[in-house]
Amino acid sequence: MLADKGQELKVVLVSMEEWQQGDLKATCVFGQMPKFEDGDLVLFQSNAILRHLGRNHGAYGKDSREASLIDMMNDGVEDLRSKYIKLIYQEYDTGKQAYLKDLPNSLCKFETFMAKTNSGFLVGKELSFADYNLFDLLLNHLVLCPKSLDNFPKLNDLVKKMSARPKVRALLDSEAFKKIPINGNGKQ
Repeated sequence: MLADKGQELKVVLVSMEEWQQGDLKATCVFGQMPKFEDGDLVLFQSNAILRHLGRNHGAYGKDSREASLIDMMNDGVEDLRSKYIKLIYQEYDTGKQAYLKDLPNSLCKFETFMAKTNSGFLVGKELSFADYNLFDLLLNHLVLCPKSLDNFPKLNDLVKKMSARPKVRALLDSEAFKKIPINGNGKQ
């Protein structure tokens, strides 16, 4: 979202060794990353960061009704992300096939909701932080299973549309972005 909005972003990767030393972890409010700094504002928790960025960059809907729907859809994205994280970090070797078999049950909910909005976005006629979050997660799923969106034209179109945005495309094609691991354990 920051790249797409023309904002400078400095990514600092932390090695597992660095993290396990505990010095950095002790400075994190909840003992976990990511950490986001915007001037003197320091935020932890991915969704707090997303909502902050959404509010500050016009990606939180046109009114409180849309904002509420965006929150709901983002929570749905996070439910799917939790399943994905459980697979990647706990069940990759034993649960991948079952996960992929069940994945359409999760994706169809987003597909159905997007069909109702008929705008190409989750909510309203403009990109929201939930769209960016879903896009990120769908990219991960396309690495996990390149055919995962084949039966979901609205989701597939979202990925294509987002990937074609010039600043997003530039980020995705950058060497710096390509060096960022998808998951900390190398499984994808």
